[in-house]
Amino acid sequence: MRAAVNLARRGLGQTAPNPSVGCVIVKNGQVVGRGVTSAGGRPHAEVQALAMAGGLARGATAYVTLEPCSFTGKSGPCTKALTQAGIARVVIGCTDPTPRVNGDGITQLRAQGIEIVENILREECEELLAGYALTIAEGRPLITLKLASSLDGKIATSKGESQWITGEPARRAAHALRGRHDAVLVGVGTVLADDPELTCRIEGFRTAPLVRIVIDSHLRTSLLSQLVRGAAKHPLWILHRNGADKLRIKALESAGVKLIELPAAAAGVDLAAGLKALAKNGLTRVLAEGGGTIAAGLLRAGLVDRLAWFHAPCVIGADGWPAAQGFGVGTLAQMPRFLPLAQQRLGADILSEFKKA
Repeated sequence: MRAAVNLARRGLGQTAPNPSVGCVIVKNGQVVGRGVTSAGGRPHAEVQALAMAGGLARGATAYVTLEPCSFTGKSGPCTKALTQAGIARVVIGCTDPTPRVNGDGITQLRAQGIEIVENILREECEELLAGYALTIAEGRPLITLKLASSLDGKIATSKGESQWITGEPARRAAHALRGRHDAVLVGVGTVLADDPELTCRIEGFRTAPLVRIVIDSHLRTSLLSQLVRGAAKHPLWILHRNGADKLRIKALESAGVKLIELPAAAAGVDLAAGLKALAKNGLTRVLAEGGGTIAAGLLRAGLVDRLAWFHAPCVIGADGWPAAQGFGVGTLAQMPRFLPLAQQRLGADILSEFKKA
């Protein structure tokens, strides 16, 4: 199961709208097949592992991070594929939260005389599934807020200088974070200030394109920006408020940009509505890299599920730009709270990861 979990981790960020699932088939103590959900969600991990195992699958054990699907969608049910291949035992990490599965896959396999073992490395398997599960439970993707700051929580000097607070190892880790998400999100302020590409620049890290998302209420993103000029190769989506200039809309759409109109809000656009729109468009895991305004908006709305904070061993001072702008915390009880997940040293910098409490 540990090997299946590691396989599934490789697929994070590339299988939406499906979850990334790992499958390992073992017979007589030897691995005879392995698979991970393909980019775009098809074929499933079990199908690939069975294809590799061939006739050796008969009488073998399949270790799968997620309960096998039991319905016919774009492909046949994995329960049927496992049964027809003669698998004798299926070890499952966690149950599928999809209403049309949710235990039915296990029931079908048992009905065929296949031995089932459940909840092996369950917490790790559910963490792999977190984005997919949120689209089912709340109709929105999982949001990881990534911040890179000085020790005192500043992301730029008083004059706006920010490149680079962290060192090369931390920046490479940040690109790996992008690679494990379906999309990266920033505010228009970041686009206007930095003209970023927002791509995963680690050779061979991912095969599926990374969606770039900009929250831009009034469509101020320049047609000459790197984001727009690269839209044909790397998908660019812009979330904007209703009533935007029609000529601007036409020009951006002609450049290959996907525009998503949202209700207006006091801070620009309705973030909660925006995230629901992203889920409807097939996204399950989004990395938010915007500045202090985006960070504050997401934290204020309780929409930050994971926090990845890179700290550089330096101090900028109170006149620097904060990692999160003020968002109305008047008492300690109002603070968003997080639970520690992991911490690692990256050169001189520290990456601390948290999950919503």
